[in-house]
Amino acid sequence: MVKELIINSAPNGVTIALLQDKQLVELHTEHINNNYAVGDIYLGRVKKIMPGLNAAFVDVGYEKDAFLHYLDLGPQVQSLVKLTKIVKNGSYKEKLLNNFKLEEDINKSGKISEVLNRNMLLPVQIAKEPISTKGPRLSSDLSIAGRFVVLVPFSESISISKKIKSNTERTRLKKIVESIKPKNFGVIIRTVSEGKGVAELQKDLLDLISRWELINTRLEATEPSKKILGEMGRTSTILRDLLNADFTNIHVNDTVIYEEIRMYVKDISPELEKIVKLYKHKESIFEHFGVEKQIKSTFGRTVNLPGGAYLVVEHTEALHVIDVNSGNRTASPENQEENAFMVNKEAAKEIARQLRLRDMGGIVVVDFIDMHKPNNRKDLFDYLKQQMALDRAKHTILPPSKFGLVQITRQRVRPEMNIVTNEKCPACGGTGEIKASIVLMDDIENNLNYILNEQNEKSVSLSVHPYIAAYIKKGFITRQWKWFFTYGKWISVKSSPSYYLTEFHFTNSKEEEIKL
Repeated sequence: MVKELIINSAPNGVTIALLQDKQLVELHTEHINNNYAVGDIYLGRVKKIMPGLNAAFVDVGYEKDAFLHYLDLGPQVQSLVKLTKIVKNGSYKEKLLNNFKLEEDINKSGKISEVLNRNMLLPVQIAKEPISTKGPRLSSDLSIAGRFVVLVPFSESISISKKIKSNTERTRLKKIVESIKPKNFGVIIRTVSEGKGVAELQKDLLDLISRWELINTRLEATEPSKKILGEMGRTSTILRDLLNADFTNIHVNDTVIYEEIRMYVKDISPELEKIVKLYKHKESIFEHFGVEKQIKSTFGRTVNLPGGAYLVVEHTEALHVIDVNSGNRTASPENQEENAFMVNKEAAKEIARQLRLRDMGGIVVVDFIDMHKPNNRKDLFDYLKQQMALDRAKHTILPPSKFGLVQITRQRVRPEMNIVTNEKCPACGGTGEIKASIVLMDDIENNLNYILNEQNEKSVSLSVHPYIAAYIKKGFITRQWKWFFTYGKWISVKSSPSYYLTEFHFTNSKEEEIKL
């Protein structure tokens, strides 16, 4: 599988497209003004305690207070509260936690009012970006993610990704991390650590420790509701989580971002530095690599499949619904079951791609074409799980019901990627109505009169739709001759098939458009 990253920098932010075998599978937009990205750490101030919800609303500077549930406090929240107090008082001068005495873990079934109180200051991390009308969702169980490991303060445990199956490898990694991790810090070993040596793991862990030291340094001076430490940019996050030998190219159209990415890749995988390339052509980078066309054809209510079938994607506040239609794909009655199975497999592959591409989260209900054979339903379920295995977001898939419905829950941590693919009609401006054609000639002649008499243009050409050009030139005494007799100047009329019916433009002798 060949992977490419196409990075398009624009004044309002950066758009990142991930291609697998030239097909668009992920699209991320990093807005310049996005101050509430997943992983950012803020010094929150507790505004309200809600005993009925067992949660609190916390001010992190967003227009709506953020939500912090008791289960998201983390077992060592008391230690975090204690550290915050002594750092704010200026009595804690260490950068690590070697001499810090940890507090007892909180009760899993306790009450939030027993832990937090109004106006308390508490470092919190963005767990979900603001979505729809909701503010951010928070966690005070802080973690700092690296390429190979995740650093968890106020803990001593070492966890290993379940995707690493070999017991020998799990033991090796655990021994390495035990020998290099600092006191009172836990570590989560990520899947990509498999096969990595001591030097690589230690370098990654030291980078995370330096970030924790930065948090400690900034905490004392940070004002309530302000950011303490931001997660690295979306581009670097994607590279951190995905970069491997499968990547063949990373194309960037901005010099500054190019240098940042090149240095970052050089730092984490020196052998891949050469794949980072600066795009210098005049044509848009997304146009050049075919991304723009894929965006226009992939987003929208209807998604066409290669075999003639299509998907219909509908969104509600509570869930997403995807309907699979066979379209013009036909088969003889005796092959109806096989035909339905083939269409459903084709749809399953595209649905897995659509969920990643649009970053759809929450509940997704898929209405596949009915199949009567249990084996086909099981094979479809297994195939869908196989396709969804490439998805980094946590998800659960339920087997098809007897109605052919498949329910999927997918982790949602940021707003869904929604791109409007329909373009506004230039003739009607989206209203569905255009100016009455009977008054079109009046408009043309009024503008012509103004250009010749008021602006004193010496040579004028008129460009119109071919139908209007034919109307102006019809008859023995054409409109052109009438204008010649009126103004004493010959008005050249050009037909432009690309114009809509009521569109017209005037140009001068230099072929420059005359602005009206």
